Amino acid sequence: MLTFEECGEMLDDIVDEMPRELFRELNGGVILLPQSKLHPCAVNNDLYILGEYRRDNLGKYIAVFYGSVATVYGNLPKEEIRTHLTKIMHHEVRHHNEYLAGCDDLGLYDKQQIQDYLQKKGKLN
Repeated sequence: MLTFEECGEMLDDIVDEMPRELFRELNGGVILLPQSKLHPCAVNNDLYILGEYRRDNLGKYIAVFYGSVATVYGNLPKEEIRTHLTKIMHHEVRHHNEYLAGCDDLGLYDKQQIQDYLQKKGKLN
């Protein structure tokens, strides 16, 4: 099982490997939160939010939910968890850069993924 500290170190390494330009205007940085977060559309408590791009009174930042990552990927080898954390970071950094560019293609994609999930669960006609 990946500890909170190990997850934080992995995230730091992943961020360090990414081009600095991708983080411009991300004035709140990347934070690792200990909790898990269920998606509001979760049907049987089976859909977790792994990370979020946030813009609020704290600024623009990326939050990664350790509890969600541990629940979804906790039984995998650490290198596989690192691969998933890299995908989470790339996803959230893309949200940030699309916001800066004035578009939301990834947001539309995410909404479609939720619609597909709900349809698969029989919650949409």
